Amino acid sequence: MARYLVTGGAGYVGSHIVLALLERGDEVVVLDSLRQGHRGAVPPGAELVVGELGNRKTVEEVLAGWRFDGILHFAALSLVGESMREPLRYITENVGNTLGLAEAAVRAGVMRFVLSSTAALFGLPDRIPIDETEAMKPVSAYGDSKLMAERGLEWADGAHGLRSACLRYFNAAGADPGGRLGEDHDPETHLIPNAVNAVLGLGPPLTVFGTDYDTPDGTAIRDYVHVTDLADAHLRVLDKLKDGPSCRYNVGSGTGASVLEVIAAVERAAGKPVPYSLGPRRAGDPAVLVASNAKLRRETGWEPKLGSLDDIVGTAYAWRARNLKGYRGLAAETAA
Repeated sequence: MARYLVTGGAGYVGSHIVLALLERGDEVVVLDSLRQGHRGAVPPGAELVVGELGNRKTVEEVLAGWRFDGILHFAALSLVGESMREPLRYITENVGNTLGLAEAAVRAGVMRFVLSSTAALFGLPDRIPIDETEAMKPVSAYGDSKLMAERGLEWADGAHGLRSACLRYFNAAGADPGGRLGEDHDPETHLIPNAVNAVLGLGPPLTVFGTDYDTPDGTAIRDYVHVTDLADAHLRVLDKLKDGPSCRYNVGSGTGASVLEVIAAVERAAGKPVPYSLGPRRAGDPAVLVASNAKLRRETGWEPKLGSLDDIVGTAYAWRARNLKGYRGLAAETAA
């Protein structure tokens, strides 16, 4: 039986990875500050340590307290707009905490490290779909912080043999098909949960930013990957690091969906219209961002099992409709 440390395991993607690890029989320790995560999102069976990743003493104590076979790192700041207002904070936390954790891992002899990275590395790409050979030209402090973290891990591999896998995913979406976990951010910045919140009356009407793009319906196209499929990708690259070298992969559907197609899928799931208005383009928004997942498929055997837009949106809607107050409501029920 293997044991893994998951930082940020009380967050959206991290909690789904914890669930996947537990379901295959691994032991999991979660390190999370709960600033953005939720105690109720940590699946039963995982050990939760509440602490700051930037506190080196806390990290060292966790690594000394258990024998780990690897680390999966999700704890990070991730809002693009906020990163442009607070770039130094993003660089300090995302780069400093990642490399501090990597350094502690080397000292503790934990030599497998999976980083939750981002498509924001590529900025405004020259080619669609975006594969791993695309030039990395981030246009936000968030994207740049992840690029710096990836490069630091390359140095850690060369100098210390810390094998790392970096998954650059585009738009994680959906919820656990069993209804145990879902997406609950504050503030919420993602299209699918905002559309779901709008149709449920939990948030304001949507604004569709731009209807004159060179796409079939005039709205921007983005790549969505179900969070459960994303969890499977993390487990595959984690296992690949046992005997293989460091690796980097883009993770997405390979197709993409437009804003209006997402709205239509939410309407199918809810059985009623999503309230929305049309607005101008946002500066810097490209018409299409779609990933190539060919390398991940070829080298790990990964195949999305919940790849349709209706699968993604349906699970997202089902979880939120049952949990109108999100994890806050679950916490209140537990307290009662």
